[in-house]
Amino acid sequence: MSPFDELHPALRYHLVNTLGWTELRPTQLAAIKPVQSGHNVLLLAPTAGGKTEAAVFPLLSRMAGEGWRGLSALYVCPLRALLNNIEPRLQRYASFVGRRAALWHGDVGGAARRRILSDPPDLLLTTPESLEAMMISPRVNVTTLLGDVRAVVVDELHAFAGDDRGWHLLFLLGRIERLSACHLQRIGLTATVGNPEEMLVWLARGRGGRVIGASRPTTDGDVTADYVGSLGNAFTVLARVFRGERRLVFAESRSRVEQITEGLRAAGIRTFASHASLSADERRAAEAAFAAEPDCAIVATSTLELGIDVGDLDRVVQIGAPASVTSFLQRMGRTGRRAGAQRHCLFLATDDEELLTALAVATLWRDGVVDPVTPPARPAHIYAQQVMALALQLGGVARSDLDAWLGPVASEVTEDDRIAAVRHMLQAGVLAEDGGVLGLGERGEREFGRRHFGDLVAAFSSPLMLSVYHGPAELGTVHPASLARSPRTPAPVLLLGGRSWEVAAVDWLKRHVSVVPAKGGGRSRWLGSGRTLTARISHAAERIISGTTPGCTLSRRAAARLAEVRERLAFVDGCSLPIVASTDGRVHVWHFAGGLASASLARALTLPGFGNAHWDDFSLSVRATSTDTVARAIAEINPTDAHPRLPEDMGAALKFSACLPNSIATAVLQARTAVTGAVADILSRPVRQLRAP
Repeated sequence: MSPFDELHPALRYHLVNTLGWTELRPTQLAAIKPVQSGHNVLLLAPTAGGKTEAAVFPLLSRMAGEGWRGLSALYVCPLRALLNNIEPRLQRYASFVGRRAALWHGDVGGAARRRILSDPPDLLLTTPESLEAMMISPRVNVTTLLGDVRAVVVDELHAFAGDDRGWHLLFLLGRIERLSACHLQRIGLTATVGNPEEMLVWLARGRGGRVIGASRPTTDGDVTADYVGSLGNAFTVLARVFRGERRLVFAESRSRVEQITEGLRAAGIRTFASHASLSADERRAAEAAFAAEPDCAIVATSTLELGIDVGDLDRVVQIGAPASVTSFLQRMGRTGRRAGAQRHCLFLATDDEELLTALAVATLWRDGVVDPVTPPARPAHIYAQQVMALALQLGGVARSDLDAWLGPVASEVTEDDRIAAVRHMLQAGVLAEDGGVLGLGERGEREFGRRHFGDLVAAFSSPLMLSVYHGPAELGTVHPASLARSPRTPAPVLLLGGRSWEVAAVDWLKRHVSVVPAKGGGRSRWLGSGRTLTARISHAAERIISGTTPGCTLSRRAAARLAEVRERLAFVDGCSLPIVASTDGRVHVWHFAGGLASASLARALTLPGFGNAHWDDFSLSVRATSTDTVARAIAEINPTDAHPRLPEDMGAALKFSACLPNSIATAVLQARTAVTGAVADILSRPVRQLRAP
C-alpha cells in the first residue's frame, strides 16, 4: 500500500477529483506515515516545495480519522501576511474532511474573534504574539479554547529559532500542554537550515522525532554576479536590461529600498516598495499591484523573503548581498516556480565588500553549505516575561508551579537565574507575592499590566543591530559593539556610507542611533556597510580572494574588479594570519573571521602603546611601531577571555531587562555576542609579518 492510500478516504477523493492531483511530491508522501502516527517531525523542502501540504494533509487525515473535536491544531507563522496568504488554501483543505480553519492575529477584527470564541475552528492560524494575547485576556476562556489542542505546525521554523520569538513560542507550547494535559505533536517546516537534527531536538524538547527531506540545499540555479559600482548604475541595469519583466529586487536596509524605489521610478519603471516601516495596507496594495502588472519592480527588505506569494516572477535581483546563505536561498526560491523554469538570481554589487560577500554566499551555496540556526543563549528575560504572563493568565501563580506550567524549556534558564529573576522582580515591584502566590506588583501593572499588555505579549525579535539616523534620514545599521566607548574616546564615531558620524544619542528600546557629522576617524565595518558578517561567510570571502573559483557566473566587470581586489590583497593565502604594517603607522591583522571575532580581538589588543583598535569583518588595525609587537600581543590572548566591548547601557536593549538583575542582563548579552571558537581559529593560524608596498 502506498503512503497516499493511508490518508483519510475523503481527503484522497478531493485531492484527486477536486484538485486534480495525480500524485504527491516525495516529501509529502514521506511525511504521511510519521505525521499520522503522531511523531514530531521537521519537514525540509525548497521554497514552494509543498511543505504546508506535507504537514497539513496527514494532520487533517488524523484529525478526521481519530475524531478530534474542538480547536485541535495550531498553525503558527512568523508573519501576518504569510498567514493571510495561506489561510484560503488551508480553509479549502480542511473542508475536504468536514473541518474548518480560521485566522487570528492583530489585524483580525473583533467580530471574527468573537465567532472563533463562540464556535472554535478545528485549525487556527496565528502568531506567538496573538497566542499570548489570547492566553492572558480576561475575555478568553483559555482552557475551553485551547484545552483540546493536540498538534502544532510551526512554519518557517528557522525564522523563530534564530531569535527570542522561538523561546517565547516554546514557552507558550509548554503552557498549552499544561492546559491540554498532553504532549503536543510538533511539526516544523523550513526550506533552509544547516543543522536540521539540532533544530528538531530544539523544537521537540528531547521527545524524539524525524527529519524528512533533503538536509542539503539543491544547488541548481543560474546565479550571476555583476559589479556596477554605484546605485545609479544599478538603476540603469534594472531599467534598460530587464525592461518588460516583473522584477523582485532585494536590498539590505529600508533606506536603500527607498533610494532604489525612487531611482527606478525616475528611470520610468513602475516600482513599488515593501519594508517594515510601511503600513500593512500599503505593503499589501504594492504586492497586489505587483502581482497583476507585467512590467514593474517591487523593492523589498526581508519582508518578502518568506513564502508570501507575489505572483509569477521573471527575475530576482539582489542589490548588494544578503548576510546569510539562508536568506539567499529564500530569495532565489521566489523564482523557478513555473513548470520547466529554472531558479535564478542576479547580484548587483556597488562596492568591493558587496561583491566579495555575494561571491562568498554563492560559493557556500554551491558547496551545499547552509547556515546553522543557533537559538540565542540564556533566555532569562523571556523566562521573566512568562512569569508575568502566567500571573495574568491565572490571576496569580504559585511560585512552586512555575516550572510545571512553563514546561521543559524552563531548564534552558539555570535554576539560579530563575530564582534571581523572580527575587529581583519582587524587589523591583514588578511582582508581588501573597502566601506564595505571585501576581503583578505596582510597577508590573503600570508597565506590563492588562492596559499595556502589548508590551508583554511580544518578545523583541530583531537581532542585535541598530538603525542609524541623521535627522529623519536612515543611514544604515551597526552592531552595538561599534558603540562601545574606549577610555580615549568620549563618544563613538561611526563610518557609514563613506562618511564619519559621531554618536549623539542611543535609544536602545527602539534600536535607534542618532548621529551628527564628524570630521573623521569613523569605524564600523570594512568599507562602511555597517553590517556584521559571520565567520563562515568571511572565511569564504577569504578563500575567494586567495584564488578559489566563485560558485556563480561573473560578468566581465565583476571578474575585472575581483582581479583588482586579489592584486591589492595578494598576501591573503586562505590559511595564514597576515599581519601587515601600512605606511600610515598602523598595523593591520587580516583574520577574515567576522565582525564579532574582530571586535573581540580588537578589545584584547587595546594595550598601552597600541591606541584605539579599528575593526571590521575581515581585519582589525592598531597604531603600533612594528608587526612583531602586535604578533607577540596576539600570541598572549586567551580565546575564552576575548569578547567584544559592549556599551555599558546596552542592557536596555534586552526587552524585559527591568525584570533581571544587571549582572544577569549583562551575562545574557555577553553570551549572545561571544564567539570563542572564531577567536580560537584566528589564534591557531600561522602568523606572517609583512609590510605593505
